[in-house]
Formats: sequence, C-alpha cells, structure tokens
Amino acid sequence: MKTDIEIARECKMMPIEDVAAKVGIERDDLEFYGKFKAKISDSVFEKLKDKKDGKLILVTAINPTPAGEGKTTITVGLGQALCRIGKNAVIAIREPSLGPVFGVKGGAAGGGYSQVVPMEDINLHFTGDMHALTAANNLLSAMIDNHIHQGNELSIDTRRIVWKRALDMNDRALRNVIVGLGTKVDGVPRQDGFIITVASEIMAILCLCEDIQDLKNRLGKIIVAYTYENQPVTAAQIGAVGAMTVLLKDAIKPNLVQTLENTPCLIHGGPFANIAHGCNSVRATRTALKLGDYCVTEAGFGADLGGEKFLDIKCRLAGLNPSAVVIVATVRALKYNGRAKDLKLPDAEALKRGIVNLGKHIENIKSTGITPVVALNNFATDTDEEIKVIMDFCKSYEVDCVLATVFANGSEGGVELARKIVEITEGEKNPYKPFYELNQPIKDKIKEIVTKVYGGSGVSYSAAASKAIEEIENMGYGSLPVCMAKTQYSLSDNPLLLGRPSDFEVNIKEVRLSAGAGFIVALAGDIMTMPGLPKSPAANSIDIDGEIITGLF
Repeated sequence: MKTDIEIARECKMMPIEDVAAKVGIERDDLEFYGKFKAKISDSVFEKLKDKKDGKLILVTAINPTPAGEGKTTITVGLGQALCRIGKNAVIAIREPSLGPVFGVKGGAAGGGYSQVVPMEDINLHFTGDMHALTAANNLLSAMIDNHIHQGNELSIDTRRIVWKRALDMNDRALRNVIVGLGTKVDGVPRQDGFIITVASEIMAILCLCEDIQDLKNRLGKIIVAYTYENQPVTAAQIGAVGAMTVLLKDAIKPNLVQTLENTPCLIHGGPFANIAHGCNSVRATRTALKLGDYCVTEAGFGADLGGEKFLDIKCRLAGLNPSAVVIVATVRALKYNGRAKDLKLPDAEALKRGIVNLGKHIENIKSTGITPVVALNNFATDTDEEIKVIMDFCKSYEVDCVLATVFANGSEGGVELARKIVEITEGEKNPYKPFYELNQPIKDKIKEIVTKVYGGSGVSYSAAASKAIEEIENMGYGSLPVCMAKTQYSLSDNPLLLGRPSDFEVNIKEVRLSAGAGFIVALAGDIMTMPGLPKSPAANSIDIDGEIITGLF
C-alpha cells in the first residue's frame, strides 16, 4: 500500500470555497490561506446561531500503544462514511503539534485513505495558530520579567513565578533554565522553565472560550505568580491582556480544510490529553454542530484521559450533549496490554489478557448514560480468530463492535460504522451524567476520577499538592473541574501497569490552578509538560527535495 504522503498527494482537492459551500458557508465568510485552507469568520456562527444543533459523536479509544492506534483515522473515516450514506457530516479535530511531528508519534491528520489535507501544511505551520499561541505565552513571560526589572511594583516573589515560557517543540534541555544572567540591564536572575505550547494555559483558554471578549476575560484571570504576602498576581495586573488578545485575534477563528473525499473538516486547537484537556476548540465544535447534521470529533489518547475531560470539562462548560461515543480498539493494542512478545504475530492468549482494558472503557462510557460502539481498526496482521475474540467480548458487554477498514478503503470501509451511529443516535437523547459533581471538594473529585474511571483503590498526595489544594479552595476556586495529567499508556499513573490494573493508588505530586481556563490541573506520576525527543526522532527522516517533502509520515 502507498504511504500516507503518497496517497495525500494524489488527492484531487476542491477549492476551499467549494468545500465551504457544501455546508452553506459563503465565500465572503472565509479568510483564505491559499487555495485549500481558510479561517471561518465570526459572521458564520452569528448567522447560524438559531439553527438546531446536529448530533455530536465523540471518538475516543482504549489506552494506546506508543505507536498510536488510529483514532484520528477512524474519526476522519467515519465522517467520510456518514457523507457516503447521504448524511451531512462535518469533522472537528485538533491541530497537530510540531513536538510529536518531529518526535516519535508523527503527524495527526489521519492516515491511509482517511486523511485530512493538505497534510504537509496541517502538520507544519498551517495557519499560524501555534505560533500565535507561543508568541502570546512568551509575551506574558517577557512582561513579567520586565515588571520585576523595572521595580517590581506588585512585589512579585521571584521564587513563586508559576508562569512558564513555551515552545512548540520537544526540548528536554529547556525544562529548567536560568534567565536574567549577565549584567544589571539584562534582567533579574531567576529560575524558569519551558513547557510545550500545547500545554500552555493559553491553549486551553483558546479551546474553551466562546468569543474574543471571553478570550480576553479569561486571559486576564491567568495567575502568573504570587507576591511576598502570598497574594495571586494575574496577567491583567501585569497589563499584558490587550496585547495578548491582539496576537490571538486570528488564531481564535476555526480553520476549514477537507478530507481526501472532500468532506469538510474544522481543525482548531491542539491541547494534549495527557497534560491538558485534549479536545479541539468549543468554537469549532459548536460551528460544526450548526453546519452539519452530525459532528464527528475526537478527544486525545484513551477514554480515561481525553474522553473523561471531554465529558467533565468541555461538554459541561459548553453545554454540549454527545449522542454517541465510538471507542477505537485494535488487536495489536489489546495484545500490547496483554504483554504480547511480538504484536505482529497471532497471539489470542495475550489478546484475552489485554482485552480487559477495553472492558473498563466500555463500562465507563455506559456509566454516563451514553451508548458506546466499539470500532475495531483493522490491521493487515489481524487474524480471524483474534477479531472473533473481540467481537464475542463486546457482545458479552451488550455493545456493538464494528470492523472498520477506513485506513485501506476510505469511506467504504466505514459504512457499517456510520450506519450503526445513525441507528443509535435516532431520537432525542437524555443528558449524559458526568463522573463527578462540581460542588464536591477537590480531593473528592480526584478520588471519583481515580476510583470510577481508572479503577484505582485511592489517591495519595505530596505535601505540596495538599497545600496547593487547600490554597485553591481558600481562594474560592474549589468548584472548578479537575484536569488530570497522567500517562496515557495505563489506566493508572504507572505506564508499566497495562491491561486493567487493580488495587493501585494514584499519587498526585503537584496541583496547579488554571484560573483563566477554568480548571484545576492535578499532575499524577512522572508526567512532563515539556516532552523530550526519542533516541531516533522522526526529524532524522524528514527532508525536502525541491518542493517534495519526504519522511513526514
């Protein structure tokens, strides 16, 4: 089979105004970035605000392997398949980060014959959103240090500056740095550090805000430091909000592109699900719900991370009510959870050991009142015996399991899944049930996630984490939702505990308040907000000859 990039280059893309016309967007409502990319102006949502929303379909997954298991591919393939059977579907997904693109995971525009194009642009600079977010983040950092250098009127304790600089690249050497070295005019020396841009609170704010005024208000609430008297200092007090908003004035607008089969796709925002909330922007999702009868969206990593945050943070904040959830599973990922020695070789016993991971995710989604369907992303190495094991397992849970071949066959390989989605979304749906209530104490909310979603026995806290929780509640932020930061590879906070571990305790090492985004971040285990490159990064294989890029996928 041809490579992803070869397939993408053979695609006959439609001019983006023609793609927009499919869902009723006029040319004057687009801001063009070449022939095949555009931003959707605010006028579109204003025109459609009274239109009834379509049905919201979440695509999530089991715990993945380090290679990833094709959740975006299924999302794109399902959107194409819905259109193939005559439904008006719009896809809404996240923007890729340059960190994974040049690191270990590669791009994030789907794969095979279920891709979003132009894939090179999407995976590289796209419309500049990531750069704008990075600039806004670092402008705030520069203004904090300038405020201290110019006399520190706010009495900021330089030992308690919590705002970090950002870079959209995996660079472990920048996790801990010293700034301000040199002469007196070079600033005040202090310890600092970098996070990857997708972990910035500004990314979360962009993805959760309703409009530019809400963006501005949220930016102003960012807590950047604390004074010597232990009082919070905000971005508004630093005087950075207006300039940050100006940098983000275009980035706040959703991006419109297309799939290989010319299905409209909104790509906007890209928070990671293991260190942030892992969902595309509320603005893009709401726009897609107005444009189509079905909005197919995804949440990062497994249902224990992006899926839980989609329901407990994004949907709750935006008033969204999913009609169905697709849980993506693969034979090889379940064998990985069963500790198979070689994922390419048939191993029904390892599959049976690892399939309990799928069972836990099914239970979690069913507990919310939403009907799940399992999409088995088919690989050439899958055997009939292995497929039957998964089908029979899902039947025991009274959940439909559909074999999806969208990677190899595009929309044709997703028709059965699309028809199943149409079937289970017929009629009005009752509101889903979140995993916890907002009025619970912070530690109780974390315990609900650990015991209900992960299947753990309890939670332990470092002294610093307990103190931070107490301070957050005393400041009046205790009713915010919790954004758990943990490994994606396990239901626990230990990536080595595969399958469905039990009797484990999750250790919360640090708790941070993201007042602008409107959630509390709880860091569990050894989670890093600035990833590093692997021994052999994807960047080693990426090159260009003339205008032809190679190695991007």
